[in-house]
Amino acid sequence: MLEHIKQRRYLIPFKAARLPQQFADVLVIGGGVAGLRAAIAAADDGADVLLLAKDTINQSNTWYAQGGIAAVLQPADSYESHVADTEKGGAGLCDHEAVEVVIKEGPQRVLELLEWGANFDKDPAKALGLAFTLEGGHSFARILHAYGDATGKELAQTLIRAVRGRESIRVSENTFVIDLITDENRCVGALALINDQVHLIWARQTILASGGAGQLYRESTNPKIATADGHAMAYRAGATLQDMEMVQFHPTTLYIAGSSRALITEAVRGEGAYLLDRNGKRFMPDYHPMAELAPRDVVSRSIVEQIRKTHFTHVYLDVRHLEPTHFRERFPQLAMLTDEFGIDITHDLIPVQPAAHYMIGGVDADLNGQSSFAGLYAVGEAGCSGLHGANRLGSNSLLEGLAFGARAGVHAARAVKQETIKFPQNLEHKVNPSVRTELDLSDIKSSLRSLMWRNVGIERTGDRLAETVEIVDFWSRYVMDKSFDPSQSREAAIAGWELQNMLTVCSLITAAARMRSESRGAHYRLDHPDRDDAHWRLHLLWRRSAADPIREPIRD
Repeated sequence: MLEHIKQRRYLIPFKAARLPQQFADVLVIGGGVAGLRAAIAAADDGADVLLLAKDTINQSNTWYAQGGIAAVLQPADSYESHVADTEKGGAGLCDHEAVEVVIKEGPQRVLELLEWGANFDKDPAKALGLAFTLEGGHSFARILHAYGDATGKELAQTLIRAVRGRESIRVSENTFVIDLITDENRCVGALALINDQVHLIWARQTILASGGAGQLYRESTNPKIATADGHAMAYRAGATLQDMEMVQFHPTTLYIAGSSRALITEAVRGEGAYLLDRNGKRFMPDYHPMAELAPRDVVSRSIVEQIRKTHFTHVYLDVRHLEPTHFRERFPQLAMLTDEFGIDITHDLIPVQPAAHYMIGGVDADLNGQSSFAGLYAVGEAGCSGLHGANRLGSNSLLEGLAFGARAGVHAARAVKQETIKFPQNLEHKVNPSVRTELDLSDIKSSLRSLMWRNVGIERTGDRLAETVEIVDFWSRYVMDKSFDPSQSREAAIAGWELQNMLTVCSLITAAARMRSESRGAHYRLDHPDRDDAHWRLHLLWRRSAADPIREPIRD
């Protein structure tokens, strides 16, 4: 099914000598937690850093993260407990070394944030004077939060201040990275659209921190920019991608017909909220002993099943029994949201349904964030470190971004000092003109997102996945052979590139989901509902140069 996807190496034709050029020791693609922390680490180790952000630097999944950041910072908590919780949630696919790295180094990264001025919520009675809360899948209340439910925003602002305060970090916002540049089996930089002109950025080391893929699905918590660009460009460049079938769905987004979906943090359930169906029945105890605090995949599937049973469009979050003043102080953003839609939290139920939230799969990366491809690192949602396995534990993602961002930044800066790289100034790529009909890109994008939601979403079946393969392959035939010219229309070119990236990653997700004939974590097959460790306790690795995926056993 990847025939039309594999035919493209670069999305645009170019001659290196004719393009404006920039140089950097370390190029960071992405302005979320992982990219920001990587840039800081590389700069502090002596590297000249260029950070590219697709939108403004405050448009990232990090900025919109509500729940918090998990860290072992209290005497009664333990690394062993956090590791065990993470690996239990990961359903047998976690890389134990990666889990230990993040859990043990994460607290230090959080303490750094405090030194840099991060304002986490306080509780004088707790360790370090900080407030901690409980979330689904955690056996201990170890979740730090800021301004109630604005943790990601506070964390991002803290890191952005640190980035802005370092002269050796340049930031280019509103920059669309089109492709990674490669030469002799190594990454040497990127092609990027800056100020309506394509630039060639030569970099000794490149760190991909381009974020997630939520916009591949009709229902998503992610901002509009989360179109899986990094995953697609890494695949085109020749990097190895791992666990692409593992897409996490958040159980609770505000469901108001006609409005965009808004995330409702699971910390609300951690504080005691219930899930009710249309008949007022609290249903989660029927599905799991941890009820509303079960892992995200369990809660999402349970909601889908209860919606089906009750022949309705959504379920409800019940916070009526929670003390209203405390609720508004603890969750100010949610309180503003419910007020905006006229929902009285003391009397009304909050309508919710699941939505695509987090891309677990990504570029296969080691304990320093290094990919299988020389000169390229991948961190955050763009990478796949093995921390999350088959299902991410809530509030582990910001922690991962900090830990692996710092590691990748240091490692890349030191690699710069050890390697001499020649940039191929004569590099050139041609794209043959398309001979096929042009299709309506906005229609395909909308249809693609609906197709993925129906067929490659929370519940999957072999026949629906096969159908998706055929449909995506058909669209790819008419879209992947096109070359979009930003000099004619910047907006149209970006829309075209995004759709090409989306088709690429949708193909990989669908192929992986179709191949994994079992259910594990975030991947649930109605036709193969059981976990099968004998045949499927392994990673599926995808590489453009390989005819078939590689099966890699778990590193215990």
